[in-house]
Amino acid sequence: MTTTEPAPQPLIAPSDLVLDVRGVRRTFEAENAPVRALRGTDFQMGPGEFVAIMGPSGCGKSTLLNLVAGLDQPDEGTISLGGEEVTGKTEDELAHMRRRHIGIVFQFFNLLEGMTVLENVALPAMVAGVKRRPAETRARDLLDLLGLPDKAKAAPGSLSGGQRQRLAIARALANEPTLLLADEPTGALDSEGGQEVIELFRRLHRGGQTILMVTHDDDVAAAAQRVARMKDGKVVAPGDRPAPLA
Repeated sequence: MTTTEPAPQPLIAPSDLVLDVRGVRRTFEAENAPVRALRGTDFQMGPGEFVAIMGPSGCGKSTLLNLVAGLDQPDEGTISLGGEEVTGKTEDELAHMRRRHIGIVFQFFNLLEGMTVLENVALPAMVAGVKRRPAETRARDLLDLLGLPDKAKAAPGSLSGGQRQRLAIARALANEPTLLLADEPTGALDSEGGQEVIELFRRLHRGGQTILMVTHDDDVAAAAQRVARMKDGKVVAPGDRPAPLA
């Protein structure tokens, strides 16, 4: 006789969750057979958490991150971000949601090489409707925070790998996102550059930033407050949340 395990429940009230993923499924059509990337997964995060998601290749880590970012939509299930449902929105609504709530750091930087470092960081705020001067003021503050104060007028291509990823993180923080998403943020870096980025994430977390990071590297995951593990399209071990402060 088989028993069905109950779905994991959030340890804090749904209204207080930054991220609430419930019963999400996503299947992709492939040439030979459908690929079931997510198979009814559940996952929750509270404010100020730093969570790393680990698991073997093909387990659904990046698919989950893309769904949370609104870059794709699930076939079934719901995703809520800061109490606002992500699923079922139009492309324009998703773009608006990303500008308000999401910052994304990619493995390969995705910088605009025809712009200066300062322009790369200021652009997201300007796209969101912020005037150039306050957007550039915020960008300069972020470059100071991330250790790039003297690089504002430089071209991204003149930076080292670690500096380019710090620039990408500054750009992701431009609109003060509710949730910072990072997909293998050290994957394209050498060990020194990777360590720089991990120390930066630790510092951002100490400052209150909520971070969800996908990584295959145990050393990188160790920087997180909680490690969740995925297998076969599900979060099979969400990790232990720290006890709330008294």
